[in-house]
Amino acid sequence: MDLPFDGAISAFHADEAPKAIREAIHRADKDDILDPGFPYDEEMKSKTYDKDMDKLQIELVKMQAWARETGARIAMVFEGRDAAGKGGTIKRFRMNLNPRGARVVALPKPSDTEQTQWYFQRYVDHLPAGGEIVFYDRSWYNRGVVEHVFGFCTHHQREHFFAQVTDFERMLVDEGIHLFKIWLNVGRAEQLRRFLAREQDPLKQWKLSRIDVEGLRKWDAYSAAIRETLERSHSAVAPWTVIRSDDKKRARLAAIRHVLNHLDYARKDDKSVGQADTKILGGPDIWDA
Repeated sequence: MDLPFDGAISAFHADEAPKAIREAIHRADKDDILDPGFPYDEEMKSKTYDKDMDKLQIELVKMQAWARETGARIAMVFEGRDAAGKGGTIKRFRMNLNPRGARVVALPKPSDTEQTQWYFQRYVDHLPAGGEIVFYDRSWYNRGVVEHVFGFCTHHQREHFFAQVTDFERMLVDEGIHLFKIWLNVGRAEQLRRFLAREQDPLKQWKLSRIDVEGLRKWDAYSAAIRETLERSHSAVAPWTVIRSDDKKRARLAAIRHVLNHLDYARKDDKSVGQADTKILGGPDIWDA
């Protein structure tokens, strides 16, 4: 089987990955690799996960019905390291929602025309109308992290972004949009294990990009950019919610619970929603715990 990018991910694993990372992947086989600092010793059991997820799916349907009936506008920004689980988490949010009112925004790189526009302009075009839920699979925060790490923007452009982003998000909230900013964080060994799995799976190879491959060598640069971005864009009006996503099951449940707990929708069953798992969910202070 032909591997994407001539097997560059496998080559990195064999020749460049730190020894501790390779050993962790070898021990884990196909299981999620829990970072040494992760607060749980093992993955959540599927039976427990399925039971909790079934309850949350019912609550999500209630929430969407409330949004449609009241005209509420909900925007969820999903960010995180590559392979942190953004797409999988969004998929679980949307499993039983009416797709007409729950859409995903995953924009490609800016066109020549978009590069001449106000940086936030193309994201504004996709904000939710009344009764809509919008999931941004990556967002305006590309400028804070990916564009910076790969040199796709200048220092001045990035500083201009930070000067505007808090006010931009304040305007969205003042306009009445329910804005959620979720950062999914994954450990280095688990990230590489997921990349290797994608490389070997013909049905998932499309998820890989040249940026993913080159980014494997930029772990520290990403870390510095993430830390700065979270610190400079975290505010009382639009705070970051960081979720440690080494265990995909716990991360998905935590993300859904967080959103549901912060919306006062009709017929909410607080017991079914449950409480936030503060061991893996918090603010910017836990992103690299």
